[in-house]
Amino acid sequence: MTRESLAKRVSLKRAYEAASPADGTRILVDRLWPRGVTKDAAAIDEWMKDIAPSTELRQWFGHDPERWPEFQRRYHAEIKAHPEELKHLRDLAKHGHLTLVYAARDEKHNDAVVLRDFLIHHG
Repeated sequence: MTRESLAKRVSLKRAYEAASPADGTRILVDRLWPRGVTKDAAAIDEWMKDIAPSTELRQWFGHDPERWPEFQRRYHAEIKAHPEELKHLRDLAKHGHLTLVYAARDEKHNDAVVLRDFLIHHG
């Protein structure tokens, strides 16, 4: 699968946005469940806690955009430690649309952005 086709099949969505049939398989990629979101409303197919940033990394980052480059570097190292989860995500994307669901308010600086880019560029 090419990067371009993979990029078209993997999207991002906040857990607070309504689920849609166009989302395909919805994977929550945060270590913590989104506050105030019921399991029914989230419509999550899988919750992949292990691929999420470690508690230590998440707390260090604190959603501080100034720490974004270093967060990406450190999170890449953590992602590489989970080859089975990466393979599973790639397989899901090969067979249909995949939506990585996250809770962060910042839509540009969050773990799902890093994970999506990693899937596309290190596939």
